[in-house]
Amino acid sequence: MGMKSFSPVMAARALWQMRLRKRPFVLSHGITSSCNLRCSFCSYWRQPGPEMSTPEILRMLDEAADYGIGVYNAWTAEPLMREDLPLILRHARSRGLVTSLVTNGLLLEKRLEDLRDLDMLSVSLDGLKSYQELRGIDPAPVLQGIREARNAGHEILINCVISGKNIAELEDLVHLAESLGCWISFEPMHPFPDISQQVWQSLAVRDIPQFEAAIERLMDLKRSGSPLINSLTYLQMIKESQKQNSKEAGRQFTCHAPEIIMHVAADGSVGACRVHQEPLGNVRSGLAKMWENTREKRKELAAECSGCFFFGYVENSLLYDFVPEVMRHYQWM
Repeated sequence: MGMKSFSPVMAARALWQMRLRKRPFVLSHGITSSCNLRCSFCSYWRQPGPEMSTPEILRMLDEAADYGIGVYNAWTAEPLMREDLPLILRHARSRGLVTSLVTNGLLLEKRLEDLRDLDMLSVSLDGLKSYQELRGIDPAPVLQGIREARNAGHEILINCVISGKNIAELEDLVHLAESLGCWISFEPMHPFPDISQQVWQSLAVRDIPQFEAAIERLMDLKRSGSPLINSLTYLQMIKESQKQNSKEAGRQFTCHAPEIIMHVAADGSVGACRVHQEPLGNVRSGLAKMWENTREKRKELAAECSGCFFFGYVENSLLYDFVPEVMRHYQWM
C-alpha cells in the first residue's frame, strides 16, 4: 500500500472503526525506551525504564487486530534498537495490520534485512548543515541508510521538525527528498515541559517573517507537485502559528487524536497522546478494556488541551472531520 495511493477501502475501514464503533484505528507503540542519540530537544531518551516482553507485545497485537485496529506504528525512542523487531513486525502483518516505523535512521543500513515486513518507513531528518548541531552527529550514515532502504524497495517518508536552526534549509530538504525518491513531511518543534528553557531558547524561531516565507514556499512546492505529504490547510495553520499565542493557534481544529490513536508506551502504559503522556492504565490488563475504561478521561484531556501541531494528529483530525482540501491533499495513509 503506497502512501500516495489514497485507499478507499482503508479509509472506509478507518471511518467505520472510529466513527461508528468508537474504536482506535492506529496502535502507536513506543516500542523501546532505548536510543542511540541524545538530542537536546527530545524527552524520550531521558526516560529509560522497563519494556514489554516479546510475548506481551505479540498478545497486544492479537488483541489490536481482534479489536479492529488497522495500523501498527512502532516508534520511540529508537525502534531499531529492539532485537525482536522482525518478529514483532511479522506478527503484526500476519494479523492483517499495516506496519509502520519511525527511526532516526542510524541503524537502517545494518538492520535493513529485519524490515521485510514493514509497509511504511519514516526517517527523521531535520537538515543537512544544521543536523550536526541539532542531533550531535554527521547525517551521512542516515542518508546512506535511506538510499539503501530505497534500493531495497521501501517507501520512505522523511520527517523534518522545524526549528530556528533549519528554516533556511526547508526547501533544500524537499529537493533532497525528491532526489532520493522519498516523501517528506514538516511539523514545528513541540516544547515538551521537561526540556530546559535554555534549549528552547536556542532552538526557537526568532525571525517570524523568514519562517512565514519558508512555509509559504513549502506551500508553493506542494502546489507544484513536490512530494510533500502535508495538506495546505495544515501548512497554513503552522504559518500562522507564530503570530498567535500557541493556545489559540493549536485550537484551530478539533483534536480527535485520542479517538483515532491508541498510545502505548514502552512499559505498556496507555496515555491519551504524545502531549498527555500520563498513564491512564496498562495495556497488559487488556487492550479493549483499557480503551473502554479510559474513554471519558481521554475526552476530558482533549477538551482541556491547549493544542499541538504534531502533523499526524492535526491532519488525521481534519480527515476525521471530512475537511475537503485535506482529503484531497494529505498523502500519508
